[in-house]
Amino acid sequence: MWHVSVLILSLSSLVYGAPQVPCYFIFGDSLYDNGNNHALITKAKTNYPPYGIDFPTGPVGRFTNGRNTADILAELLGFETYIPPFASASGQAILKGVNYASGAAGILDETGQHLGARISFNKQLINHQITLSRIKIITAINQSAAVNLRECLYTVGIGNNDYIGNYFSPFYPTRRIYTPEQYATVLVQQYSLQLKTLHDSKARKVAVFGIGALGCTPAMITMYGTNGSLCVDFINSAVQLFNAKLVSLVDDFNNNLSNAKFIYINSYQIALTPTPTTGLSITNIPCCNATNKISFQCIPNQIPCSNRNDHVFWDAVHPTEAADVVTTRRAYNALLLQDTRPYDIQTLATS
Repeated sequence: MWHVSVLILSLSSLVYGAPQVPCYFIFGDSLYDNGNNHALITKAKTNYPPYGIDFPTGPVGRFTNGRNTADILAELLGFETYIPPFASASGQAILKGVNYASGAAGILDETGQHLGARISFNKQLINHQITLSRIKIITAINQSAAVNLRECLYTVGIGNNDYIGNYFSPFYPTRRIYTPEQYATVLVQQYSLQLKTLHDSKARKVAVFGIGALGCTPAMITMYGTNGSLCVDFINSAVQLFNAKLVSLVDDFNNNLSNAKFIYINSYQIALTPTPTTGLSITNIPCCNATNKISFQCIPNQIPCSNRNDHVFWDAVHPTEAADVVTTRRAYNALLLQDTRPYDIQTLATS
């Protein structure tokens, strides 16, 4: 169960100085997407109410009621504005970073295809190369705009959809092909190549988010039942196989890649361990009407719950802004030793 509670802190009250890193690049799925799926033909888009009900500009592509992890982390790092999505990023704004994340995206290219178009991690890496080419042009014209990419922060949060939008989805044959152990190995082998590609593009400070307790999402509980448990245990067990291999990969990169500073964010641990404050008491009921059994998203234009700070889940798979505040702050500044490895994002950013 998501035994997590929250201290709702107003990050908008932060006093901004110089950001802790010169730029911030974001790769991932719907937990981080802030508008890249807008123009795509896909069911994985959130350009309608009640999404964005607590965001100043309304439903602009985030899969929650307000800010997501990428937004909150940008604030914690000291950026005065949110990192723009690749779909609309232009001009010198890209010197501060770009968000490439895409709802339904996965490590595997085929993941999420039942929902329509999406930008897989491989394609996000290609888009990053486009950004780097644009940065090169800008800095050639304006020498004072030079950016040291090795000092920038890179976060990668992907793999969730490879389970709920592939392995445990009825639209794919994957479970008949691989055991959970074999599938975790396939994913991490592919992930290893992708993260090495990022490293080859001068990324040195990389925070990799593990997969959360997907078996505790309302969508998976509704689809599979819990057999008397609090969550769908066989889904969580499969996720933990992947996370264990990812921890080993991060350790290997730090030992063997040139000047690499990779860290692992233990999303699973953070979700299942309490924060000693009050809040987030409703752990298994979505805040919005999320009866769509394909995309697990909110039914358009229906009124969501009013006590959003009490809910872990906004729709059937995505967290509320309140839950994102808790998890992101613990990724940035670890509350427990097991939250991050070998250290937290704040240490990574300032090292």
